Amino acid sequence: MTATTISSVDAFPLDVPLLAPFTVASARLERVQNVAVRVRLEGGTEGWGEIPALPPITSEDQDGALGAIEWLRPGIVGRDASAWRALAADLPLWLAGLDATSTGVEMAILDAMTRHWGVPLYQFFGGASDRVTTDITIPICPAEEAGALAARYRSEGFATIKTKVGLDLDDDVARLSAIREAHPECALILDANEGFTADEALRFLGELRGAGIEPALFEQPVAREDWDGLGRVTREGGVAVAADESCRSPEDALRIAREGLATVLNIKLAKAGVVAALEIAAIAKAAGLGLMIGGMVETRLGMGFAAHFAAGLGGFDWIDLDTPLLLAGDPIEGGYVATGANYALSGVVAGHGGSFAAVAEVM
Repeated sequence: MTATTISSVDAFPLDVPLLAPFTVASARLERVQNVAVRVRLEGGTEGWGEIPALPPITSEDQDGALGAIEWLRPGIVGRDASAWRALAADLPLWLAGLDATSTGVEMAILDAMTRHWGVPLYQFFGGASDRVTTDITIPICPAEEAGALAARYRSEGFATIKTKVGLDLDDDVARLSAIREAHPECALILDANEGFTADEALRFLGELRGAGIEPALFEQPVAREDWDGLGRVTREGGVAVAADESCRSPEDALRIAREGLATVLNIKLAKAGVVAALEIAAIAKAAGLGLMIGGMVETRLGMGFAAHFAAGLGGFDWIDLDTPLLLAGDPIEGGYVATGANYALSGVVAGHGGSFAAVAEVM
């Protein structure tokens, strides 16, 4: 055994209430019920990852993710974490269909290794920057509430507002009108979470323009497998279109690039894993597509890793890592420092710097 041999893998429930219910076209969430993953090395270093558990968005719920880590443990303990790419290739085979669980373990392994090496993750990924500036999300809610939130976020310095759409076109237009009135200069990202058909998405854009609203980005307007519809909105919509649910792998990214199906690729680490995310980013840059980084309602464990990934790699036009700001508490110690929309990573000495504060209570 060496100092980088994995000595243990443990998982802990990570439960945090939201400040307010979070409604999107495909789900309604009132609390985060994720899983924190800890990987320890023989040399004493430990690393942390996070598994978002949001069925039907993820395949696994919290109990399923906890059980998967128990099942995985005998196969991973004793492996050398320094061979993290080989481990990353094996994880989806061992955890078939449990992409978020696989990514949470991959994160923890890479966090442990970079802590062992004494390197901050943003430097490991290339050191392009040591900070990111995130948008802030307004869920599907009444127009009056959306306007009040937009006014508050404007006062807090958020320049980009993302809002969920796709349940009711008229309500969506009213909500966006209220947001635009309260924050006239903000860039607007619309996220349909697969909520429209192509015809509905194009009609929605027309309604918005009739109301004097021009979005900056339209995220996943149609169903994941509706490739024709995605391409049609991209060609006819007159707005930048981001593929999110439709971009879950490098193979998806290649198809989108070759067929001109979107202009932006949204990387969420839990969809594909860290290694695959690096490949997707390379494809986007080679094809001249824009890059977005997002998450699946994680705490500062998962979002901290994603912030290091985007800052270190560089080239991300859209940063959507706001979910820790929507939680009623912060169970994470260390990690990046948030000041309004700005996340500073420069104070992190090694890895992503965060750990689950309540681990002693749940062991």
